[in-house]
Amino acid sequence: MPQVELLCPAGDLERLKFAVLYGADAVYAAGESFGMRSAPKNFTPQALAEGAAFAHARGKKLYVALNTVPTNEELAALPAFLQQARAAGADAFIVADWGVLRCVKQCTPHMPVHVSTQAGVANWGAACFAYELGAKRVVLARELSIKEIEAIRRNTPPELELEVFVHGAMCMSFSGRCLLSNYFTARDANRGACTQPCRWKWQTVDAPSAQELAARGAKFAARCFDVAEDEGGSYILNANDLCAAPLLGQLVQAGVTSLKIEGRAKTFYYAASTAAAYRRALDAYLADPLNDNFELPAEVYEELTRTSHRHYSPGFYFGREQARQATDSATYIREWEFVGTVDGWENGVASCQQRGKWSLGDTLEALCPDGRSIPLNPEWIENEAGERVESTPHAMEKYTIPTPELPPMSLLRRKTV
Repeated sequence: MPQVELLCPAGDLERLKFAVLYGADAVYAAGESFGMRSAPKNFTPQALAEGAAFAHARGKKLYVALNTVPTNEELAALPAFLQQARAAGADAFIVADWGVLRCVKQCTPHMPVHVSTQAGVANWGAACFAYELGAKRVVLARELSIKEIEAIRRNTPPELELEVFVHGAMCMSFSGRCLLSNYFTARDANRGACTQPCRWKWQTVDAPSAQELAARGAKFAARCFDVAEDEGGSYILNANDLCAAPLLGQLVQAGVTSLKIEGRAKTFYYAASTAAAYRRALDAYLADPLNDNFELPAEVYEELTRTSHRHYSPGFYFGREQARQATDSATYIREWEFVGTVDGWENGVASCQQRGKWSLGDTLEALCPDGRSIPLNPEWIENEAGERVESTPHAMEKYTIPTPELPPMSLLRRKTV
């Protein structure tokens, strides 16, 4: 069986480090240009070099996303960016535009290329064409079923790697090719600045005609009607989050070699938690890969409920007919709240930093880099001045609590419901 990679998001250097420490085999990031996510801080050249060194020191890889569709003017700056990212230590470039692929092959010919899901590779012909153009990997379109992925694997060179998304937000448009945000807010989804109009609650409007305005006066109001999906509202374009953790065995058997988690715009806590969960799931499968009845360990799904998320769905992996995509709310499910980091532990006492308020008596857990989740019930909190306090209300304050042994960079969370 080929080695299977767990690929995790890294919106900045902090998120990169947590993803790597919590189980990622590789991370994907973007520089200050050409990346499909403008909300995260992304990476300066210096941070990219530091991130690559951090990953490589632990036997992991760093891929740099160049998955926007550049303008003519932007192409002039691309060669210098490619040379800079290569020098920083990037292990591959993720590209969506054929002009970018051409430039990569001209300027950094030995750099591996992954063709982004933005390119919409949905059949084996497109995958073979990408391979013939020099791609080492294709990130398949999210609209494919497992059976369609199997067909692509059967009809493509075995050297071509296949990557799929297994977790995170889903786009209602075909692999991200959407103009709604640009049309409504002048922020372009294909350039990393989507405002997600698909998450809005929609109405149809019966606007007054000129004759009605003249007859009834300027105060005549437009009539608004819900675009009814059900009694919960009219979120007709609003997609569930993808969770394919129970399907890892089927995806690997279908020929997938890289399992990708979405979320470069999300927090380092999300990066750590999802990496830990999918690391445990993948290791459980690989321990017995010939078992056709892989069952997801219960603690994996429990961990995936510890981050903020929409209702989970298997996406399109069972086909369009069985896809449960639409969710009837724009709100998130938040059963746990991230409240702190562990800087060190000695003699039964953890040194922590506040990332959210919690109080004595709250239900707490510590998530450790090795994936363990440890329940906590601290008997006291001591602030930096050595005073016993009842809670941690001050942003980024340092404090200590009595705990079982916790490794540095463990994460503290509080149950909210």
